[in-house]
Amino acid sequence: MHHIYHTEGIILGSKNYGETGRCYSIFTRDLGMIYASAQGVRKMSSKLRFVLQDFSYIKVDFVQGKDFWRLTSASKTNKLEQLTKNTRTFEVLANISKLLKRLLAGVEKNETLFDDLINGLYILENEKKEEHLRNIEAIIVLRILNNLGYIGGDEKLQNLIKSPFEENIIFEASKTRSQILNQINKALKETHL
Repeated sequence: MHHIYHTEGIILGSKNYGETGRCYSIFTRDLGMIYASAQGVRKMSSKLRFVLQDFSYIKVDFVQGKDFWRLTSASKTNKLEQLTKNTRTFEVLANISKLLKRLLAGVEKNETLFDDLINGLYILENEKKEEHLRNIEAIIVLRILNNLGYIGGDEKLQNLIKSPFEENIIFEASKTRSQILNQINKALKETHL
């Protein structure tokens, strides 16, 4: 009997495999990055077909097999559903997704990173101004890198990294945008990925 893991996560991407299956990259609250398969999900009769969409924020159940994770069930959280409706927020989400898939190696719980990401995505979802979208993206990336240990102790950026992720942080980011980008580029260079 396999243990069923219940958690919530955001689907960062997926690809088809076999005749009706799909493999998913899911960043979860309790397990970290999971690469899981779902059999039959591409069939017209599949109940999970509309739940398991890229960039969906879902509640999900997994079983760990010998060599891989298998997705057993999923349901919508009814949160962050507008993120993919706007072309620009979709682009930001896709960039963040690529970064997370690049940096997160495997199963390692990181609730702080997960909560930071979700809070940032809530703010992103409701923003329309281009300048604010760029600042939100920069803050999310900065906080991802900080949570993974790539950001040093730059005093000017501490408030952006340590304070709760709220809307007022966007205005602060516009004042230090060049420093944020320098710090991000330096950290990404150090990852060697």
